[in-house]
Amino acid sequence: MRSRFFVLICMSFFLLISCVSSQKFKAEQAKNEDLNQSYVQVQQTLKECSVSKDEALHKNADLQKENEHLKEQVAYLKENNTQALRQLQELSVLSASQAESIKKSLDNIGSKDLYIQELQSAVSRRDSLNLTLVMNLKGVIGNLNDEDINIKIDKGVVYIDISDKLLFQSGKYEVTPQAKTVLGKVAQVLKNQPDMEYMVEGHTDNVPYRSGVLLDNWDLSVKRATAVVRILQNEYELDPARLMAAGRSEYNPITDNATAESRAINRRTRIVILPQLDQFFKLLEPKS
Repeated sequence: MRSRFFVLICMSFFLLISCVSSQKFKAEQAKNEDLNQSYVQVQQTLKECSVSKDEALHKNADLQKENEHLKEQVAYLKENNTQALRQLQELSVLSASQAESIKKSLDNIGSKDLYIQELQSAVSRRDSLNLTLVMNLKGVIGNLNDEDINIKIDKGVVYIDISDKLLFQSGKYEVTPQAKTVLGKVAQVLKNQPDMEYMVEGHTDNVPYRSGVLLDNWDLSVKRATAVVRILQNEYELDPARLMAAGRSEYNPITDNATAESRAINRRTRIVILPQLDQFFKLLEPKS
């Protein structure tokens, strides 16, 4: 009986020990699991800290670059400030007479505007006079063939182009009687323009020319221009002080010289009607 009781007590003791060990084991397991989770969290935190460290290093490098850039800007601004102070010092030595001169220049701006308006008005008057002059010339010339005489305005200047077949015989520089009649009609209008000057230009084609004392087309163009000038002066009493003669030879053609017709067009005498130069420069003088 006792032995059974003893065995029963031993078995109960072992069962009790077994139950306590199982509970302790489970508790240790739970603790170990918590430690594992803590370890994982620590590892994650450490990884995040490593990334944050790299970002901080990059940010620090960027801040250093920005700081260097700001230093350069400060140096640039200091240099500009020094230059500005130097310029102000230079301006401060501006004499009273110079300052007064600047003031007068500013005051003259209004008068310059008025002067420009007067010039524009003068140009308008000139254009009106030129148009009247052209109409008068065409009126006295009549219905002469436009191939023989052409009157036009170009860039504010009146041109009278007279073909050489009307003025001269081929290779000659003596004015024909028919041409003298035409020049007389032109002179009739020009004499009524006291503020004008007249340039007579001789033009040839590009065919080489040599005859007697004339060496080339230069000589021929000049001789023809002076022949017309002498007619206007001696026979129609134009003031010689208002006349000019010029030879342009073959170097200012209207068209090419490829055909006989085009060469005939280039052979011409041109009368250029200009305002007298002293009148022109007087117009440009500032008003007092």
